[in-house]
Order: sequence, then C-alpha cells, then structure tokens
Amino acid sequence: VQVTESGGGSVEAGGSLRLSCAASGLVVGYAMAWYRQAPGKERELVATVSPGGGHIHYADDVKGRFTVSRDRATNTLSLQMNSLQPEDTAVYYCAAELFMELRIATMTTETAYSYWGQGTQVTVSS
Repeated sequence: VQVTESGGGSVEAGGSLRLSCAASGLVVGYAMAWYRQAPGKERELVATVSPGGGHIHYADDVKGRFTVSRDRATNTLSLQMNSLQPEDTAVYYCAAELFMELRIATMTTETAYSYWGQGTQVTVSS
C-alpha cells in the first residue's frame, strides 16, 4: 500500500485549501486518516474515515471547518479545509491501515497506522 498527498500550499487566514490523498494497493478495506504535525509539536489526528466512508471522526479543533471525504472508486481521500487559521499550519499526512476491528479508539490512534505518505505542507498566514 502506498499513499501520496497533494494540494498543500500557502493561504491567508480565513482562506481554504483542499488536500488529496491517492492510495494504491489493496486499500478497499482500509481505514484512512489525516494527521498533521506543526513545528515543535507532536503529530495529531485531524480526521479518520472507515473503509466504507460511513463513519467519520474529527478532532475537536477542526469540526465545522474541515470536511473529509472518501472516493472508493478512485481510492482517494480528500480534506476540504475552510476558515483556515495560523494554528492550522503544519505538515499534513495521509495514513491507511487494515484494521481487524473498526473501533474509534483504534482508528484514532496514530501508532495503529502502518502506511503513511510523505506529507504536504500547509501554511496559513495571519
């Protein structure tokens, strides 16, 4: 399984960006997630999506601003980010994993994911 992110860039506060993650390999039954890592901070969850796309979990600080969607036909995970703030500045990573059981506690655990992309930089200026 390989995952590749794209769509990062620079935007002013209040602006929007859309990230995409292309997954190759046997990913049909895989949960996928977006994580981010700001300078000097640990990597943190942004959102996670079940294999069928029916179960989505967002981190509290992105709820109402970010929307994740999954296209099973193209094995693509997208992240629409609106009302961006400087504190959203980070490297954004896409991750994938085949979980034996789909539980929120597992799907929201960074170390549970085996497949990671290289990341894409998002910079929000004030």
